[in-house]
Amino acid sequence: MKAPFSWLKDYVDIKISANELAEKLFSCGFEVEELVYLGEKINGVVVGEVKSLTPHPDSDHMQICVVDCGQYGHDLQIVTGAPNVYVGMKTPCALDGSTVCETNPQMLEKNPDGIKKIKKGKLRGVESFGMLCSGEELGINDDFYKGADVNGLLDLQKDAPVGEDIKKIVGLDDYIFDISITANRPDCQCILGIAREVSAVLKQPLKEPDYSYTAHKTDALPVDVEVLAPDLCPRYVGHYVENVQSGETPAWMRKRLALSGLRSISPIVDITNFVLLEMGQPMHAFDADDIGGRKIIVRRAKQGEKIITLDEKEFTLTSENLVICDGEKPVALAGVMGGLNSEIKATTKNVFFESAKFARDNVRKTSRALGQSSDSSSRFEKGVDAYTNERGMARALHLIEELGCGVVTDISKDVCAVDLTPRIMTASVDKINALLGIKVPDEEIVAILSRLNFKPQISGDTLTVEIPGYRDDVDGAPDLAEEVIRMYGYEHIVPTFLEKASVTGGGLTDEQKREAHLKNVLKEQGFMEAYNYSFYSPKDLDLVKLPQDAPERNAVKILNPISEELSIMRTLLTPSMLGNAVRNIRRGNDEGREFEVANIYIPNAVAGEQPIERKHLVMGIWGGQNDFFALKGAVECLAERFHLPFTYERAEKPYLHPGVSADILLGKEVVGSFGELDPAIALSLGLDKKVYLGELDLETLKEKMDDNIRYTNLPKFPTVKRDLALIADEKLTCAEIEEVLMHSCKYVTKAVLFDVYRGGQVPEGKKSMAFTLTFTPDASVEKAFTPETLDGFVKKILKNLSFKLGVELR
Repeated sequence: MKAPFSWLKDYVDIKISANELAEKLFSCGFEVEELVYLGEKINGVVVGEVKSLTPHPDSDHMQICVVDCGQYGHDLQIVTGAPNVYVGMKTPCALDGSTVCETNPQMLEKNPDGIKKIKKGKLRGVESFGMLCSGEELGINDDFYKGADVNGLLDLQKDAPVGEDIKKIVGLDDYIFDISITANRPDCQCILGIAREVSAVLKQPLKEPDYSYTAHKTDALPVDVEVLAPDLCPRYVGHYVENVQSGETPAWMRKRLALSGLRSISPIVDITNFVLLEMGQPMHAFDADDIGGRKIIVRRAKQGEKIITLDEKEFTLTSENLVICDGEKPVALAGVMGGLNSEIKATTKNVFFESAKFARDNVRKTSRALGQSSDSSSRFEKGVDAYTNERGMARALHLIEELGCGVVTDISKDVCAVDLTPRIMTASVDKINALLGIKVPDEEIVAILSRLNFKPQISGDTLTVEIPGYRDDVDGAPDLAEEVIRMYGYEHIVPTFLEKASVTGGGLTDEQKREAHLKNVLKEQGFMEAYNYSFYSPKDLDLVKLPQDAPERNAVKILNPISEELSIMRTLLTPSMLGNAVRNIRRGNDEGREFEVANIYIPNAVAGEQPIERKHLVMGIWGGQNDFFALKGAVECLAERFHLPFTYERAEKPYLHPGVSADILLGKEVVGSFGELDPAIALSLGLDKKVYLGELDLETLKEKMDDNIRYTNLPKFPTVKRDLALIADEKLTCAEIEEVLMHSCKYVTKAVLFDVYRGGQVPEGKKSMAFTLTFTPDASVEKAFTPETLDGFVKKILKNLSFKLGVELR
């Protein structure tokens, strides 16, 4: 929201500087994102009067001027080539060392700040001690000062004081406040709304705009208004103005529009724009003689209906769009833009003014769907209250009379489907003070709310207020408390601890440290951490082929989801990681490793209780050299770092390859699983890379995870390795054989599979598995292992393998 300082002064007697006002606005909840001084580029430019002209001896178009600049010099010699210079002309004079706006496109490339410095010098051998300026060199146009658009020097009014700073003369001695307005305060998206806040914070009376006008009787036929969609148009105010006169908009209004970035068009159009900026009420003016049947109908558009808007664009409408129609056709796209068939023209003699409230969501959807926006649609999207509809119309009619550009008639319509009775609210003063945590004196509460037009009364502990019609955001004691404290001053709030707060030494908890350690371990393995939403779609569970009776299907449903795609809380992290992998592969990231540590949410069996949250770890790898064993290696690295004795068994997960997957066991409890994505799912997703997924229940593991560093004595004697090639049944797993190998001899500290072979001399239904066994002597061993000793160990191991698993030496 841009608010000119000079415009705010029309409504409030402001006796502080612009910078001080910016701080005051910030203190009451309105952040001034930028404070722009309009005359920032203009320095050292004053009013000069041309006293004499002499032709330049070496130029046909240049003239040597003697200029009176008051206290800056009464006879300054300045050379100019402007064709409109004359003796007695008062014009801006840039003195030696001054700055103006750069107008040369080539120089703008070198000076992106747009500032041009003026220095004395010679023009074709004649000294010039400054420069006479055009409106363009001051950065202004005709709306700022009449004559600024002339191709030549700016001809100032004759009463301009010689030597006066030009910024004061042309209106550049002003500031623009660029204010950030929060979504709950649409009433402040206008100059009057900000002025109300300035009035309250400065404790100065507000000078309301003049809403008075006189309605004259007319012989014109009445204009009927019918609203067929009151849910999308709760209020529609219309008024007929006749004998419209074309002409020039007054300078004061043109300047107000220019300060807000709008050019003057015509008195009628300028009035609608002025009311939008001043009151926050979008308005539209129809050429009344183009309204078919002398009737306005507000309705939903018919499917396929067409309209051509003021910018000559044609749109095909749907029943979701709201249109303003006459008795024959659409004449405006409600809340967005008027129709070309009813625009104000130079020949327009009678107009019908519209001031309405349209549903903000409908205007937003229409604007987005059609790709059409305007200042009005932007304002409607933020919210317009029904109270301002009538006030905005009254202000526009007053301006019609003030500018003398038409006759206000007694033909008007007000179709209203909302209750305009002022809302009365009561609240406990003690409750307001309890919310603020301080005691605000009753008289201060009354004074603050009175300045904000709430008409407060306090009786005992009861505060009674009348909510202003433009404050739709106020709906309870917390809102009143906010109004009080932002004017009373947040500096009055005394910092206190929360009720159950306590002072701690800071730092991370043991659980947080353990989680950070886990993440670092995975990062060392080449994984990158991912963050996903805590909810997804039931379709994600369908994608991973979970049975309908799977416990993961029992999910917490979101009451008001953003969309169906984010409608249930996660009971399994794997679908999110699968989505990450798919998204990366489709975008050309052919290789990757990701992990996520997050909660899953399980519905609580106790009605009304919050869901049970359990922390899980999910991992995903794809492409490159990534395979099943790479993912298993990451799991084993975690097991080693946290001293977890994991074992592995064949898994049966619906979303994993039945032959390339494994469950992770801690003791006899399954704590996770990992493996290759089921090829059928990969095919349905169109993946050309294999994806491997794994998920572990950290909630179960956290009590058994030990991330402390453990120290053991180095063995006195060297370790010895032996390779064994074994013949085993096809159905036996590596884990089953490893378990027997590790428990058959206490000196075996590691058993690593390094080869699997089928065919050749290996019988059918069998497979050859080669392991490397590491024998480590402990403290009880008094000498190095001899070959004979190792043979004894191997014999014992083979005996156990044969007895327990039927495994033989190859």
